Amino acid sequence: MLILSGGTGTPKLLRGLARLLDPEEITVVVNTAEDLWVSGNLVSPDLDTVIYTLAGLIDEERWWGIRGDSFITHTRLRELGVRERLAIGDVDRAFHILRSNVIRRGGTLSDATGIMREALGIRSRVFPMSDERVSTIIKTPLGEMHFQEFWVERRGEPEVLGIRFDGIDDARPSSGFLEALRKEETVVIGPSNPVTSIGPILSLKGVRDAIAEKTTVAVSPLDGDRPFSGPAARFMRAVGVEPNDEGVISILGEVDHFIVSMSSSYPGRCIRTDTRIDSMEDSIRLAKEIVRLAG
Repeated sequence: MLILSGGTGTPKLLRGLARLLDPEEITVVVNTAEDLWVSGNLVSPDLDTVIYTLAGLIDEERWWGIRGDSFITHTRLRELGVRERLAIGDVDRAFHILRSNVIRRGGTLSDATGIMREALGIRSRVFPMSDERVSTIIKTPLGEMHFQEFWVERRGEPEVLGIRFDGIDDARPSSGFLEALRKEETVVIGPSNPVTSIGPILSLKGVRDAIAEKTTVAVSPLDGDRPFSGPAARFMRAVGVEPNDEGVISILGEVDHFIVSMSSSYPGRCIRTDTRIDSMEDSIRLAKEIVRLAG
């Protein structure tokens, strides 16, 4: 099973899928368009969240970073006048240093991700969507800015006028992603932001055509006509679609099975169920439905 993931909703679902399936049957391809360099190290927020979730380390209160991590280095840097775009924990930073050193020595993001997987004993395959740089750029009345500047530094407050993925035209799917597209029969599009989490993955050359040949199960990230979290509704309007499940499917494209919330207004063929994931039990319940649909 190939799962397309962003950084919050889909990792929550992964916990349940990892309980139901042999972890070695799971391949996760993760959005990297929100990656950025901080204090000399590459931070890959969505990739880190997936890895920490599968390793049982994720901070389940925030759904980013490592549970119980300290922030001594980040605090000291601030005292020294260094402004970091993201608050990075000390253990979290160690993995960023490892990743960055691999890349500085000529390795790829996929190489670094493989080393992290092995170090943490993760049996599922995890790949970045691409080993080439893609950046989500938000157009606002204040000018264009990286997603992390918009969402973290400016707290998502500026009006969103448009969104583009810088570098997407030249980026290629990672070799692990391409292999999964060749081998896997089922693709699950997780309940992550359809514009900025799933959108970049689907925008890579050849991905939509390859997925069209698979059995596809998509889980809406909306509860009725509202996102469970994050700026999905504003981003959907910015790209010209309504913030409802019709808008979600217009971004994702045709799928075999579309799972929506009980309160969804979606008029097409779909499976209505409780899509909220507040606990492990919720994750397992939703994962069972996905496995059933995947056959």
